[in-house]
Amino acid sequence: MEVEDLGHHISRRFNEDLERVRNSVLTMGGLVEEQLARGMRALAEGNSELGLKVAEDDDKVNRMEVSIDEECSRILATRAPTAGDLRLIIAVIKTITDLERIGDEAEKIGVLAARLATVERPSTNYRELRNLAGHVQEMLRGALDAFARLDADAALAVVKADDIVDEEYEAITRQGITFMIEDPRTISRVMDTMWVARALERIGDHAKNICEYVIYMVHGKDLRYTDLAHIEAEVREAARRRETQS
Repeated sequence: MEVEDLGHHISRRFNEDLERVRNSVLTMGGLVEEQLARGMRALAEGNSELGLKVAEDDDKVNRMEVSIDEECSRILATRAPTAGDLRLIIAVIKTITDLERIGDEAEKIGVLAARLATVERPSTNYRELRNLAGHVQEMLRGALDAFARLDADAALAVVKADDIVDEEYEAITRQGITFMIEDPRTISRVMDTMWVARALERIGDHAKNICEYVIYMVHGKDLRYTDLAHIEAEVREAARRRETQS
């Protein structure tokens, strides 16, 4: 299903409904992107007030999830969508769930940043966490862009990037354990930084999920719990079939 397909409905109102829902998802995505960026800024700057503000703003994301979910339920009840349109609505419902969970993880980062602002900072100023966050932010941005353009290839690239995030998370965890063994006085701070890393790793997982929904929207393939090589093969084969049919 190409983006342009949304413009070929007999009912202009149905087309407007679908566009409104898609745009709402992207607005919600923008909110969680901003939450994550501010949470990491609070950590880097040692800004306790900003960290707590990030946590407080999670209600906005929650309200958007409820609003979009209600709109999708209305469309399902009144429009009875089929084929690609039905896949779009299903993917939207799943996507907003992952976006809400990303908001929850950003909220955790805000709380942890506020707490870490009150203790002595490491000489690296959390460089490893900031590097991990950079990769996760790229994944999230890429996932939302793939959703906006219904681009299965772009979605696949984000899915592949999750391996880098997992490797960096594991490295931070190993390093944190070493620090705590060498200096037990750092245990509290290191545990908090490891929880930040865990939240970032989970955000990467949710971004990956969104990309799997994009592939489902475009090709009708549910590739959850499927290994990367199989996902790539399925996307390539679906694209080949589409080119043959066009």
